[in-house]
Amino acid sequence: MNGRDRVIDALRAYAIGGVVLGHWLVTALVLDADGTLHVASPLAAMPGLAPVTWLLQTLGLFFFVSGYAAARSLAGGPGGAARWWARRMGRLVLPILALLGIGSAVLLAAIVTGTPDATLAVALHLAISPLWFLLPLVALSALIVPLRAAVRRWGPWRCVAPAVVLVAAADLAGRLLPAVPGRLPVALLAAWCVPWLLGLAHADGRLAGRRAGAALAGTGAVALAALFTLGYPASAVGVPGAAMSNLSPPSLVAVALAVAQVGLALLLRPAVRRLLARPAPARVVAAVNRSAMGVYLGHQPVLVGVTALLAHAGLALPGLHTAPRDLLWVLARLCWLPVFAAVLLAMRRRPGRSPARDADPAAPVPLISTDAPAGPVGTGAPAGRGTAAGRVGRVGAGTPVDGVAQLTAFGGRAAGPGAVRRRAPAIPGGAAAPGGYRGPAGGRLGG
Repeated sequence: MNGRDRVIDALRAYAIGGVVLGHWLVTALVLDADGTLHVASPLAAMPGLAPVTWLLQTLGLFFFVSGYAAARSLAGGPGGAARWWARRMGRLVLPILALLGIGSAVLLAAIVTGTPDATLAVALHLAISPLWFLLPLVALSALIVPLRAAVRRWGPWRCVAPAVVLVAAADLAGRLLPAVPGRLPVALLAAWCVPWLLGLAHADGRLAGRRAGAALAGTGAVALAALFTLGYPASAVGVPGAAMSNLSPPSLVAVALAVAQVGLALLLRPAVRRLLARPAPARVVAAVNRSAMGVYLGHQPVLVGVTALLAHAGLALPGLHTAPRDLLWVLARLCWLPVFAAVLLAMRRRPGRSPARDADPAAPVPLISTDAPAGPVGTGAPAGRGTAAGRVGRVGAGTPVDGVAQLTAFGGRAAGPGAVRRRAPAIPGGAAAPGGYRGPAGGRLGG
């Protein structure tokens, strides 16, 4: 086995899959009689589906993996923290700018062709909504040095406690003073700081083993039960028309769910490691990690694009344009998922990509290698494979940037085939840390 921690890869893949499937399943674009589209949710008509959101709202794992990989990247990269942060932000900005550029061109074309304003508003909101992560990710990355020092000095439990208190205060303010300004950014940063700090701790070898996993999972589960008893919504995501959302801004339910998910992930680490020893699961995880940036940024535009294009036929297709009133709609929407996935995959593909490279989980494609210089200079890495800038490749309507490494990861330079890789130290429990390893997947989300 090479030096990467494939369990972390699997968590990243699951987190991305949960976000994509969650959005595709709970976002209904209903076609009105005047040809416009409006957003609805099956959770409003079928609240019994709320427990499904506990599995698909995986943002806690998203930030846990991000914190883990960021810590490993900072430890293995050259230069100081300022240079490391600048490199991370540079690799983050490129795909974001590409998304905004392509989105602006498509928006202009839609306006020229007479698309209704209501439909344009819906499309614009859904297309840019994945960018909300910028605020907590940029802030937490900038604060990684003091946060890591705090975790090492006081331990993860004492460090997450103030963040939990801030989220609780934001929840209370939302109930007593709903118009109070500044609640959203405070809750956003504090809530996702909790799994981020747990990721930093895990990268340092803390929270390893079944005891830590059981403590986190149990704490999260008990907290969720208590919060639901206190009247918090059962859905882990927002529901149109609901008086309160657990996600916008993130509430104590989001924090408790994140803690429970991280604990379960630690408990399942040995089983996941055994599963990934098989070639087929390893290939799936590698493929998702390789395409994480394009998948994350492109999945909402794909949903909007497919729905809007087929709406021009004037037919309300079941599961696509119809109102989500019952389980028949859910079954119909499940039938559309392969269509969305096929379009997303088609947008991700570019001429010249090697199928063998995609299929081989041991191929040296970028993931979180160290921040050591890599790419065309002296390595022979071809453009579009060697560096993050080179990988700003074909831009499609579905995936604004194909294969650009680092969305949550941003934690290591996308290295070319000839780049020098460094092995990271092992952490307790037998898993090797990924902050400077070679391995199967590049362009991933998570740290």
